[in-house]
Amino acid sequence: MTSVISPQATSLNKFEKIKAEKDGLAVKQDLSHFAQIGWEAIDEADRDYRLKWLGVFFRPVTPGEFMMRLRMPSGILTSAQMNVLADIVQRYGDSGNADITTRQNLQLRGIRIEDIPDIFNRMDAVGLTSVQSGMDNVRNITASPVAGLDASELIDVRDLVQQVQDMITGNGKGNPEFTNLPRKFNIAIEGGRDNSVHAEINDIAFVPAYAPSGDLGFNVVVGGFFSAKRCEAAIPMNVWVSPAEVVSLCRAILEVYRDNGLRANRQKSRLMWLIDEWGLDRFRAEVEQQLGRSLAPAAPKDEIDWEKRDHIGVYPQKQPGLNYVGLHVPVGRLFAADMYDLARLAEVYGNGEIRLTVEQNLIIPHVPDSRLDALLQEPLLQKFSIHPAPLSRSLVSCTGSQFCNFALIETKNRATAMIRELESELDLARSVRIHWTGCPNSCGQPQVAEIGLMGTKTRKDGKTVEGVDLYLGGKVGKDAHLGTCVRKGIPCDDLKPVLRELLIQQFGATPKTL
Repeated sequence: MTSVISPQATSLNKFEKIKAEKDGLAVKQDLSHFAQIGWEAIDEADRDYRLKWLGVFFRPVTPGEFMMRLRMPSGILTSAQMNVLADIVQRYGDSGNADITTRQNLQLRGIRIEDIPDIFNRMDAVGLTSVQSGMDNVRNITASPVAGLDASELIDVRDLVQQVQDMITGNGKGNPEFTNLPRKFNIAIEGGRDNSVHAEINDIAFVPAYAPSGDLGFNVVVGGFFSAKRCEAAIPMNVWVSPAEVVSLCRAILEVYRDNGLRANRQKSRLMWLIDEWGLDRFRAEVEQQLGRSLAPAAPKDEIDWEKRDHIGVYPQKQPGLNYVGLHVPVGRLFAADMYDLARLAEVYGNGEIRLTVEQNLIIPHVPDSRLDALLQEPLLQKFSIHPAPLSRSLVSCTGSQFCNFALIETKNRATAMIRELESELDLARSVRIHWTGCPNSCGQPQVAEIGLMGTKTRKDGKTVEGVDLYLGGKVGKDAHLGTCVRKGIPCDDLKPVLRELLIQQFGATPKTL
């Protein structure tokens, strides 16, 4: 079955026209041609939009240098894969780097179109794919970064996450059944107790719950999303499923959304808008009809009863004698030298596995007790600390205007510099989750932060300057909820004293004595 365009879209917008003319996956056969003619000669619709179906993003702010977004189910990769990615970005010198995203995957920067065919071949050889990672597709599927390692987890969901990805992407080769959704779509599967996936911000999220029968499975929440016009937390679907039903339910919901989702106005095309129009009861009934069976009602409660962990530091695994070591990666940015070193550390001290977190950090698992001290003495752990300062520890940032044309302000470099200044002036007894995002698309997720900063343009001294809107009150883990905007248009040049006062008044910071 191929994807369809909803009959509700009586007048096609620009994006629906592009999809109607040619499926995004169709440009895969044109990659060698694109490599030969160069980026400036590629048809605009192919270059600016359809290449995103292959995970390749044209960036006007860096002409000729593309971004590539990978798929890494559950945020897991191997040292061999990391070495290949390091080889790729090393070629591009100062322009080449990789960012850990808030969806547990990597984005590579500096990519040249003439190298794309070779890059795809090299990635394929080590089991990596970037297919269907942009535009109106299901994004990277997230899970606990310590799935299979955590002694307290309820369900090891790694295999489920891989099954869902394989269903959506045709085992990583591309699946036209799901390449024409009304908008992007996020799925998360949590098997632990601390809501490490931020279930509330996903279109579909599965959280562990015991049915009245005593069987362990998942309650399902749906409709969570951020956009420039609206942000909503996911709501209970009143559904409980066994692990064996997860893939089929994902398929049914995606099919209902694909065939009925609103398409005329892209600002009203996310899943929650369809749920609003139909009502939850009808939505659930349509999903059951698509499935061909009834769904069990939700369990009375879920098992998300821990506060959120950040996994930075050294922790024993459920496997006796082994540990996982969580490294803090400042705002998630990696350079080729870092990537080679990380691959080496994972190989020498662990079993070659590396894991990424939604907080833009990484984990080296399977480190035997006998090798732990040697790992902790490695020079890279001075840069990627297991004991970061309180504000740096929980700092998250989107790409910002350095590389992203949607961003209204620079984020990563500014955030890092400002946090270091605040840490030099203040003492804090605990970390404070501060998230920066460059625009209302909210890739940096300021709504889940204790202090969220969203880029905007504002006025100062009669001039237009970079600024932020301030969000407060986001909570993650158990009883998660979104924060709200409390102040608009703070010039970035005036932000530091605002944050300083806020940290003192509301988060217990104290000025350092000289």
